[in-house]
Order: sequence, then structure tokens, then C-alpha cells
Amino acid sequence: MSLKLSCMAVAVAIASTASAEIVCGWTITTAFPTGAGNVPTGQNYTVGAGDLGVQTTGSELRSFHTLAAATYTSPSGNGSQYGFSSNNWSIGDYYEAKVSTLGYTDIYLSWDQTRSSTGPSSFELVMSIDGGSNWSTVLASYTVLQSGGGGAPGTWNTTTYNALYTTSVSVAAADNQAEVLFRFRSLVTSAAAGSSRIDNVTISTGPVPAPGAVALLGLAGLAARRRRR
Repeated sequence: MSLKLSCMAVAVAIASTASAEIVCGWTITTAFPTGAGNVPTGQNYTVGAGDLGVQTTGSELRSFHTLAAATYTSPSGNGSQYGFSSNNWSIGDYYEAKVSTLGYTDIYLSWDQTRSSTGPSSFELVMSIDGGSNWSTVLASYTVLQSGGGGAPGTWNTTTYNALYTTSVSVAAADNQAEVLFRFRSLVTSAAAGSSRIDNVTISTGPVPAPGAVALLGLAGLAARRRRR
């Protein structure tokens, strides 16, 4: 995709939701370390602050696993260059997005998620506005589709966004908060051998961004970087 076409696609996607604004988002712009002895392992891994939005300072997207054997990789995202993938899942393990929504209302959360054939298929979404002391349920459970194989609706790749992997929810309780924690928490007890992958995690205000808008932003950035080389 050329830089011109990428920017045109982004403009069309964003124009359809002109009143929406991205507070913070992650498109996973940097590859994780690779090679013998370099691949990240352990109970925790973070990709750091968001790469999109007006409120990225102090934000963080990370993962926690009970098993220290968990490995973290950055395979292709859902229409973006990289995703945030980890394996060795136990019940209660999670991805977590931290963000400040001070000054913003009508908060929406959107994300893409998939799994391997043996990865956890059921998650819950919970949130905290007091640093994790108390949690409230946003989604009691949601199903994560497999990427490729087994009748799955397509395989994640760097160029094609698939809306079937996207979930968007309105979260009024997250309005105007100094710190909000969103946890995507596994409900599956027997997925130690499988992986889960998340991408295009976006906290926005106003209408939910058009499907694929965040992925297109990532592709436009990638095209721009290639053009400058």
C-alpha cells in the first residue's frame, strides 16, 4: 500500500467518526527482542506507553502470567505490523491497559484479540479506577476467535484488517478518571500450551472509531517510515 493510499484510507475511516477522539491507543509499533537468549520470558512484560492519542503519558500496556515460562513475541497484528502475543496461559492471567481519562467523557474501549488453536478461548473484561484495589465487571465473558485453521475467519496478517476479531464497548464508569486499569483476563484453566494475541487497543471518547481505523493508522505510519528510508 502506497503512502498516499494509506493516508487516504485513514482519512476516510476517521471522517466517518469525526467527533471521536483517541485518548490513548496501542498498535504495537516495535518488534520484541528475538534470537537465542533474547526472547522475553517471565511473569511480566510491557510494551510501554501508547503510540496513539492525546493522553499517552503514564499509559501502559502489559501482560501478567502465573507461569514464569511465559514467552512474549510480536507476530503480525490485525492489519498492523505487530501484535502482542504470549503463551503459557493460566486462569486469571491477563493483558492490562492503563490510561488516564481526566477531562474526557463518553469513553469507549476497542481491541482486537485472537488465539492459537490451543490458546484460551474465553476471557472477561474488568476495570479498576482505584489502582487495582477494587474491580468491576465490564464484560462477564467474551469469546476469542482462533486465527487461521479450524474454521477460523481468516488469519491475522500485516495488511488485511478483519473486523470479526474486534470488540468495542462503552465504559461510562471510566469517564474523567485519573487512572483506569482495563484487564482482559483469561477464564480458561487448560491453555498452558497455547497463545493469545492482542492488538489495536484503543481508548476513545465519543463514537467508536470506524472498524479498522486504528489498524489503518498503524499501516500509514509503517508506509511513512518505509518512504523515508
